[in-house]
Amino acid sequence: MRVRDVLTAKGSSVVFTIAPDATVDELLDRLTEYNIGALVVSPDGRSMAGIVSERDVVRKLRDVPDPRAATVQQIMTTDVQVCSPEDSFGALMSAMTEHRVRHIPVLENEEIVGVLSIGDAVKFRMDQLEFERDQLTHYVQS
Repeated sequence: MRVRDVLTAKGSSVVFTIAPDATVDELLDRLTEYNIGALVVSPDGRSMAGIVSERDVVRKLRDVPDPRAATVQQIMTTDVQVCSPEDSFGALMSAMTEHRVRHIPVLENEEIVGVLSIGDAVKFRMDQLEFERDQLTHYVQS
C-alpha cells in the first residue's frame, strides 16, 4: 500500500493553501469555511513554504501582540514532515506518530499533490480491515 492509494481513496485532490502574508484572521476564516485543521502555506498554490495548523494558532499566537492582525508567516511551521505518492502507507503512519503531526503534505517533483490527515489514514485502514473481514467471512461461508 502506497500513499498514492490513500490519496485515491480520499477521493479529493483539492489542496487548500494560504499565502504567507495572509492574516491570521483570514486563516481562521478559511479553516472554518473548509472545515479543516490545517492549510499548506504557499506563495503560488504549487510550492510549499510551510504548513499552518490549529496547533500553530493555539501555541504560537500567545506571544503575538495583535493576534488577529498577525500574518500566517509569523506562526506557520517551516520544518514540515512531507511524503511522496510512492512512499509506503506504513511510512506515512510512522511519520505521523513519531513526529506527532496530524497533517502531512504529499509532494511530487516539489509540487503539492495532496495533504493527508490522520483521519484520512485511519479511514483508509478501517476500510481495508472491513474489506479483509468481508473477504474472510465470504471465504469461510462458501
